[in-house]
Amino acid sequence: MIKSIEDKLSKIPIVNKLVHFGKTIKIPGLRGLSLYDVLELYGIGIVKGALTTRAAGIAFSFFMAIFPFLLFILTLIPYIPIEGFQEGLFSIIQEALPPKTFDAVDGVLKDILNNQYGGLLSFGFLASIFLMANGVNAIFGGFEYSYHVKEYRTLLRSYFISLAVSLLMSFFLIITVVFVTLYQVALSKIDEKGWFDTNDLHLLYFGRGFLFLVMIFTIVSLLFRYGTKQGKEVRFFSPGAILTTVVSMISFYAFGIYVVKFAKYNELYGSIGTLLILMLFVWLNAIILLLGFELNATIYRLKQPNKTS
Repeated sequence: MIKSIEDKLSKIPIVNKLVHFGKTIKIPGLRGLSLYDVLELYGIGIVKGALTTRAAGIAFSFFMAIFPFLLFILTLIPYIPIEGFQEGLFSIIQEALPPKTFDAVDGVLKDILNNQYGGLLSFGFLASIFLMANGVNAIFGGFEYSYHVKEYRTLLRSYFISLAVSLLMSFFLIITVVFVTLYQVALSKIDEKGWFDTNDLHLLYFGRGFLFLVMIFTIVSLLFRYGTKQGKEVRFFSPGAILTTVVSMISFYAFGIYVVKFAKYNELYGSIGTLLILMLFVWLNAIILLLGFELNATIYRLKQPNKTS
């Protein structure tokens, strides 16, 4: 790969041995390229790709799109004939948010429910679709600023795809809530029959966690698949999607511990501290999303010379 980087690393004790070890590990599908080659180009993409700046742009746009997205989902609730759907949606939102932040969001949700905007053809509902697509389009824009991306879409095509993907994301969220609701009903029936005690086995906790994990992985894979023109080469079970999902789950629990044990935002800023925690959480997950995308983009770029040759 890059000779100058290898020369610098070869002069550092222990690191040079790790480099040598990485070169001995060949990655399947890359025709002889090693783990070191992937990590080297991956690191270059992170350093030269202005990762944190792109994540800040994504976080701001996505934060602005959160409440229009919830408005879109809540407007659809009367048209979904599933008893307990609203409660299931609120429980998933509560689990997805950091500790101490749901109370602020809960107030907005109840305000939206108490002030309906006239159904599917109302201005508020149509505006929510537009703003929701803006959030997804910001994510795709962050992808295209990658060091490894060389092909770009037109503005109109990019926005059209963002709109379609945002609607698909809403569909997957609704499907997840439906499955969670039906799962809870099934567990209550099991308890009524007396077959076994589901609470002792923590089936509700593990089942909902599994469904939430599947939803996150599906949405991440969807973003990577349609985020750029080269995304059509990305498979559903891609290394970047797996990395993003695993790190997101780890960061969620770690961030929850940080908020509960160490963060003092509410003491410093009062009620606005809740929004600061939420913004920090969104920014952190934007970084994780970009890290997963950069891994897929790195592998794609390493494959290109082999294909052309």
